Amino acid sequence: MTDSIILQLENVSKAYDDTPALVDLSLYIRKNEFVTLLGPSGCGKTTTLRIIGGFEDADSGNLLFEGKNINDLPAYKRMVNTVFQKYALFPHLNVFDNIAFGLKIKKMEKEVIREKVEHMLKLVNLKGFGKRSVNSLSGGQQQRVAIARALVNEPEVLLLDEPLGALDLKLRKEMQVELKNMQQSLGITFIYVTHDQEEALSMSDTIVVMNDGVIQQIGSPEDIYNEPKNAFVADFIGESNILGGVMEEDYLVSFMDKTFQCVDKGFGPKEEVDVVIRPEDIKVVPWEDGMLGGIVQSATFKGVHYEMLIDGGSFTWMVHSTIMAPEDSKVGLQILPNDIHIMKKKVVAE
Repeated sequence: MTDSIILQLENVSKAYDDTPALVDLSLYIRKNEFVTLLGPSGCGKTTTLRIIGGFEDADSGNLLFEGKNINDLPAYKRMVNTVFQKYALFPHLNVFDNIAFGLKIKKMEKEVIREKVEHMLKLVNLKGFGKRSVNSLSGGQQQRVAIARALVNEPEVLLLDEPLGALDLKLRKEMQVELKNMQQSLGITFIYVTHDQEEALSMSDTIVVMNDGVIQQIGSPEDIYNEPKNAFVADFIGESNILGGVMEEDYLVSFMDKTFQCVDKGFGPKEEVDVVIRPEDIKVVPWEDGMLGGIVQSATFKGVHYEMLIDGGSFTWMVHSTIMAPEDSKVGLQILPNDIHIMKKKVVAE
């Protein structure tokens, strides 16, 4: 597996005015991988991207590119290119010349430049747009030009810092598909920064969830969603019911004054834990058939399901179901062992 690693961060730390932005961060990224750095504002994801791109220096730690230390290599010499949320296109140049800018700096022959730019225009679905002013383009088209300008230089790694943030929802979803298709057809490594969980889940091969400058979990979209490592990941990725419980023994957990079978083990006897249950994993049944019960507070239609808030007494459950139970009705709740996720309690520093 080490043969496929293109980029490695080793114990990287960075602070601004004594406020930590990254804390001893270690991460490796494989060739041809679509990696997303995901987390809330201020979690350190953009700082990580800027250190990789050479726009920031780490206070400590090492950055390796194909096994070679590039800590002191200036940004323009690194085999990476960056696409920012603000596209930073040159308003006085047309589409063709914007894309060709880096190639002209390298003093390539005119015919080579023309072939490369035309290929990029076709790749980003802008064939025939070369002579257009960039100011006449829509936001999505300008974003495609910015991506083409970065890709035409044939970087081994493309860094993308929330590049879809300025687009409307429909165009954003279309561009998610296009970006993923581009990455797969070009066979280069994409490192993508976003705070949008759905975007990360739909596009990525690997997701790196970050908070307070620390990596919380690394895994495939399926692993991150179905097997979150802690309550922060469970709460940040999608919706979750998170409540306190006690691990009675392996495969047996108590919460809401009842004991349930689960699939987790390795906890101490009577250890206090966080119990995480996704809203779509709770089945609404008749009151008398429920493992738990409650009264429906609200039911909101969400397009593909109803979102219900169900008052269980000491806890209010969020439930997603294709069948609506009316407000104020008494319902039972069933939860399978596989759908009960147990995590260690987060230790809060005093």
